[in-house]
Amino acid sequence: MWKSLAVVIVASVPFVASQIDRTGWNITVDSFQTGTGNEAAKALDGNTGTIWHTQWMPTNAALPHTVTLDMKKVYNVNGLTYLPRQDGNSNGNIGQHSIQISTDGTTWTETAKGTYLDDSSLKSTPFTAIPARYVRIIAQTEAGNRGPWTSAAEINVQAAATYTKPPTNLGVWGATIDFPIVPAAAAVLTNGKVLLWSSWKPLDFGGGGGSGKTETAIYDPASGTVSRRTVTETQHDMFCPGLSLDASGRPFVTGGNDAAKLSIYDGSNWIAGPNMKIQRGYQSSATLSDGRIFTIGGSWSGGEGNKNGEVWSPASNTWSLLPGCPVAPMLTADTRGVYRSDNHGWLFGWKSGSVFQAGPSKAMNWYTTVGTGGQKTAGLRGTDPDAMNGNAIMYDAVNGKILTVGGAPNYQDNQATGNARIVTIGAPGTTASVAAIGNMAYARAFHNSVVMPDGKVLVVGGESYPVPFSDNTATNIPELFNPATSSFTSVNPISVPRTYHSWALLLPDATIISGGGGLCGACATNHPNAQIYSPAYLFNADGTKAARPVINSVSSANVAVGTKITVGMNRAVTSFSLVRYGSGTHSVNTDQRRIPLTPTASGLTYTVTIPSDPGVALPGSWMLFAMDSAGVPSVSKTIIVRA
Repeated sequence: MWKSLAVVIVASVPFVASQIDRTGWNITVDSFQTGTGNEAAKALDGNTGTIWHTQWMPTNAALPHTVTLDMKKVYNVNGLTYLPRQDGNSNGNIGQHSIQISTDGTTWTETAKGTYLDDSSLKSTPFTAIPARYVRIIAQTEAGNRGPWTSAAEINVQAAATYTKPPTNLGVWGATIDFPIVPAAAAVLTNGKVLLWSSWKPLDFGGGGGSGKTETAIYDPASGTVSRRTVTETQHDMFCPGLSLDASGRPFVTGGNDAAKLSIYDGSNWIAGPNMKIQRGYQSSATLSDGRIFTIGGSWSGGEGNKNGEVWSPASNTWSLLPGCPVAPMLTADTRGVYRSDNHGWLFGWKSGSVFQAGPSKAMNWYTTVGTGGQKTAGLRGTDPDAMNGNAIMYDAVNGKILTVGGAPNYQDNQATGNARIVTIGAPGTTASVAAIGNMAYARAFHNSVVMPDGKVLVVGGESYPVPFSDNTATNIPELFNPATSSFTSVNPISVPRTYHSWALLLPDATIISGGGGLCGACATNHPNAQIYSPAYLFNADGTKAARPVINSVSSANVAVGTKITVGMNRAVTSFSLVRYGSGTHSVNTDQRRIPLTPTASGLTYTVTIPSDPGVALPGSWMLFAMDSAGVPSVSKTIIVRA
């Protein structure tokens, strides 16, 4: 019998912030326009019709511009709001920025960064609570690149009632990253940047579905910069799509608001692919062992029902229907019918071109993609009910191990579960083995789960009672699954709800980025931001950053399955792993999986072997990690695996 241990840090009543009374505050700026009523105090006067504006005559003051608030006492600061000017003029809207705090006005800590959307809406930046007397905004760009100006109608600061310093042995959440869109989907690119997109509008999906355009952004963790781009060249509104990374590591986006479309991002350009045979939205897709891509389900758009399987071939750049891959066996019993019951399949490309479907239906299935396709039951997921908007993560592909967590019987308006199962798969077509383990501490749906280099899985966000565009029952306590003990441990809380339309992905430096949620226009649950989690394996026991092993060399970065790779290290390590690059939307990430690698050593040179079966080591882009005896991982090297 496996046991589960859940350590509760704080009660899950998250995300409380109160606006601080600004009476008696001082504000200083690097520049203001004299003689026009645009002095710094206008940003604190409570009048949305007045503004602070940097100097524009007789000459422009150069960027960057700085605003510093002295609140006269220390508060547990956990957020800032910035209201751009409301007079119909956009000059001076803040774009790229850094928000910093200090207790003494001398030593500063960055709590947020990123890029605000160039419009007049209120900008809200929540972050992890930290004691501060001083708050500083550094405006690095003007949002529309109209000139070197900065302006503000109002600036407010928020605070939490209490503060407890987060212990580093439970990981650390970093500075909030502001985006000019609400990212409902994301993919990690092989250059380490993160591709993000919303819908045809930056902050809303409704009112123009199928408009033929998508608002996107790219976040560069190395520089901290965020750039925005409107994509029209593929004539595809990519909201609510199927999403996979292909055999070259390219994001492969199907359907959604423009339900037949295919768009592929090659790292620089968006490329229009052939339309699917069946229009779809909320479908799932999976890269196969031979590099083809399979998709099934998707009655959210393009009509309801009969969303059977089809497959895309990179060789011919065509779609083929698979009449032997019916969607019916994987339907949940959702009260809203097929519109919801064929959504968000938990798909895993596996051996011999097969696909294993682990959920969200309680019935599991095998699909084969040769010829006209085939389907065979893989059994029930134990006593687990339908688990819509739950997660399934292949944390050990060599041994066919899949963790399933959470979800709810219906898409919305019902109680989620904290259920956890270990599903083990072997030869295609055989019944999967299912073992119940102790539940998570918190029931969740709309959450996301990420496998880490050491095989542990971080489960973040979600709601106990899932309702789209609501954070009412959101949990702020992530949990960490340990496969060695089959147990869950609670870790440090997040500071932003991550529920419907959120995602979380492993980055090449072994940290985890978690973002998004909302995309509902003027609603209160839009979250145009992300945070990066640094797991405990990156810290020493005293809280200082751990020294990390360094991969000095790799014999080849483009290899076939079964190939031996020679890795040169700067110091001794004990283990290696491959983790496939990930993509995520609507709590689905069919790309991520982990392969543990056993090295042989000759001094500081290590040899590891890529598994020989392309159903285990799927073709595509992978992160190669080395770990020392303390479990500290290196920054990864990118490896392209070929079938």
